[in-house]
Amino acid sequence: MAGDTRDHDGFVSRWARRKAQARSGAIEAAPLPVVIPPPVPPATERVAPPVESSAVEAAPLPTLADVAQLTRESDYSRFVAAGVDEGVKRAAMKKLFSDPHFNLMDGLDTYIDDYGIADPIPLAMLRSMNQSKFLRLFDDDDEDDDAKKAQALTAAAATEPMKPTDDHADLRLQQDDAVGQPRPDQGAGA
Repeated sequence: MAGDTRDHDGFVSRWARRKAQARSGAIEAAPLPVVIPPPVPPATERVAPPVESSAVEAAPLPTLADVAQLTRESDYSRFVAAGVDEGVKRAAMKKLFSDPHFNLMDGLDTYIDDYGIADPIPLAMLRSMNQSKFLRLFDDDDEDDDAKKAQALTAAAATEPMKPTDDHADLRLQQDDAVGQPRPDQGAGA
């Protein structure tokens, strides 16, 4: 740690010394490098590339009629050149990319589906769900089911005589009545 403070103190002292020298004007700023541009030959020595006058005259700007004649093998570069009308450029690009060659799926189309469209649960499945019964989404069906059950019970009661049932809530065995447990009349300490 001692070495760190010496390095730090050395930096701070150098910084303070340079700051004081800069205030007094003893330090001059380093001159900026001068960039000299390459020499340009005089206008008489410049040589222009040869241009055929027929090529300049034979290259009129393309029109929508030219777009209609485009095929897959056509050269589309002249339709995106400078000076071509924006409508003609768009029509040429639309024609180019309407080719099925450019309409291939690439395997990165995992999320291409529209997940904003709801995929509803089929009605038969929805009717069988307990949640729809709890929410009474299909009240008319519940009433029909209850009426059918009541009719079935009435029909069964009319055809069968009443049998006594042993299914009474007060007569059921409780957990405390298990084998080995003392009965209330025996007492816990006896």
